Amino acid sequence: MPMFAPLPRGSSSALILAVCALLGACSTVDDASRKFANSITPYKVEVVQGNFVSREQVEALKPGMPRQQVKDILGTPLLQSVFHADRWDYVFTMRRQGLEPQARQLTVYFKDNLLTKVEGDPMPSEAEFVALLGEAHKVRKIPDLEASEDSLKSFAKSEAPAKPAATPAAPLPPLPTSYPPLEPAAK
Repeated sequence: MPMFAPLPRGSSSALILAVCALLGACSTVDDASRKFANSITPYKVEVVQGNFVSREQVEALKPGMPRQQVKDILGTPLLQSVFHADRWDYVFTMRRQGLEPQARQLTVYFKDNLLTKVEGDPMPSEAEFVALLGEAHKVRKIPDLEASEDSLKSFAKSEAPAKPAATPAAPLPPLPTSYPPLEPAAK
């Protein structure tokens, strides 16, 4: 004995067609639905990696400086290749919600432990970098939280009459001055 009644003739193809149409509708994402999905996206963690090198630090480098002096100005390099002992790479990346990913790279070359040349991306000044850090955290305009006289009057009219003050409750007994031990006494 069958558990389900057979579908009327032609309705199975209509059902398959309806399911395919629904699945097809699920796959279309237009600009409006993408904007809606982005507006409810959860918070994304800021990822800052590497060594930030400012324009001022790069300008302080002079050919002929010893390695230690370069390290004092730029900090420890992110990459020191075993195969390129006379090359240090400083890489900085930053990914923040609402901003384009930032990536900067600077390479310093040495010969006989003295700086020979510096190559890399144009670096932002310290002031530009600080402005970039504050860019994503711009606060939306906070609405004024002031009520007009008319709105205050409407609240005063709807207030219920004040109840008479209740008689004060009896005072509580004082707290004990000592408490039982937390652990049983050792035997």
